[in-house]
Amino acid sequence: MKVLIGFLLLFLITGSLVVAQKSDDTTRKLWDTAYIAPAAGKTTSRRRASSKYRIATPNVPVDNVVPESVVGVTIWRLRPAGRSDSGERIIVHDDNAGKEYVPERISANTKLVAGDRLRISVEAARNGYLYVIDRELYADGTLGEPYLIFPTTRTLNGDNQVSVGKLAEIPAQEDSPPFFTIRRSRPDQVAEVLSVLVTPVPLEGVQITDKAQKLTNEQVAKWEQSWSNSVGRLDMENVGQTWTREEKDAGTNTRALTASAPAPQMLFYRPSLKATDGMFVKLRLSYRK
Repeated sequence: MKVLIGFLLLFLITGSLVVAQKSDDTTRKLWDTAYIAPAAGKTTSRRRASSKYRIATPNVPVDNVVPESVVGVTIWRLRPAGRSDSGERIIVHDDNAGKEYVPERISANTKLVAGDRLRISVEAARNGYLYVIDRELYADGTLGEPYLIFPTTRTLNGDNQVSVGKLAEIPAQEDSPPFFTIRRSRPDQVAEVLSVLVTPVPLEGVQITDKAQKLTNEQVAKWEQSWSNSVGRLDMENVGQTWTREEKDAGTNTRALTASAPAPQMLFYRPSLKATDGMFVKLRLSYRK
């Protein structure tokens, strides 16, 4: 009898470990990576994730968020690799030599300086199409002309489809160079304003070309008015983490991101979003004074 009981206990423990392992290996849903503290008087069964988030937009409730509507964004700043660095590296070919850089996460509040080299990774929790628009912000509050910096045929051959567990990197790892170099176009420029759109169908009137293309203010205003209402943001409390092997592989589509993979630095959400609605989120990256 003791042998039978011991066997049953071993079976149960082993089975639990296998189930937990399978759960960690499954393709993740982005909202499951965030731990949101319940409101007073409420309880939740949500397991605390290893990556903690804080609510950056307290006026936008986290209730009634459709998990499939969430969009994750991470901004990476490249720095020269050191001997003691353990993170994954990206090789940049410059002056007929290969230089190694380590991508590090930065927050939305990190101040940029001219010459910073940035990469963007975007993850969606549903099938759709990704677009990224860049505009300059000036000291008087006015915005420069909008440019569509993704997709282009130079990155992923113009493929801007997104799906669960797929990581879209801008620029792609095989692009030359695989980063954007930040520079002010005029002395009174104070920030870059990135707009990230995830839509269920391709945008009308947008042709994918081999370079960033200028959009009209009317186009961008229409999309923003339709899809940017009540967008909330969660920020990961920790910054500075370096690029991991799983993130690197996911960027080349050799593997899908799992529940145990590093979570995005920022999560954007809209309460009660419908599956037919798009998401339009804005991110301001300011220059150091």
